[in-house]
Amino acid sequence: MGDTQRLARIADRLDIQDNMARYARGVDRRDWDRVRAVFHPDAQDDHGEYKGGVDGFIEWVSKRHANVAQSMHFLGNCLIEFAGDDMALVETYYIAMQRLDEGAGSALSLLVEGGGSPPSGAVDVDILGRYIDHFERREGAWKVARRVVAFDSIRTHPVSSGPLNPDWALARRDDKDPVFQMRAALGLD
Repeated sequence: MGDTQRLARIADRLDIQDNMARYARGVDRRDWDRVRAVFHPDAQDDHGEYKGGVDGFIEWVSKRHANVAQSMHFLGNCLIEFAGDDMALVETYYIAMQRLDEGAGSALSLLVEGGGSPPSGAVDVDILGRYIDHFERREGAWKVARRVVAFDSIRTHPVSSGPLNPDWALARRDDKDPVFQMRAALGLD
C-alpha cells in the first residue's frame, strides 16, 4: 500500500470515528436528525428491543429517551476492519450512562434482567456493550448500513447524588446544551 492509499485509509478511519461520535452526541442531546444522518436511509438496526429500519429506530429511541433526564455515551475501543474500498466492519465499545426519571417505568423495565420489577424512583443505569456496524461508503459518505448492538452488562442503582451546582455549565438534552452555544459562536452549522 502506497503513501497515498495509506493517507486515504487514515481519512476513512477518521470519517468513521467522527460518525460514531456524531451518533453519541445525537442520542445524548436528543438530536434525532443528527442520529438519522449517521445511517444510510435503508440501514437496519438491531438494538435489543428494537429491530428494523432507521425511521422506526428514531421513533423508538426518541420515545425511550423521553424520560431519560441525563444521557452520556462514552465510546471506547474502535476497531475498523476494511472489507474493500467502500465497506468496513466497525466494532466500537461503549458505556451509556443514563438517569431515568420516575416516569421511565417502561424504558427501565426493558433494562431489568429477567423481566423483574424495576426499582421505584429515579435510577442511574450503566449499559456496557458494543456497536457492531457494517459501514459503507456511498456517494463519498461513510455511514452505517447495518448495526447490531451487543450488550455485555446492565447495572442499575438508585440515584445517590444531589443536584449539580447551578453556577456550572450544565449538560442539557436539547439545542441549549453548551456545545451548541459554542458551535453557534464559532459559526458552525
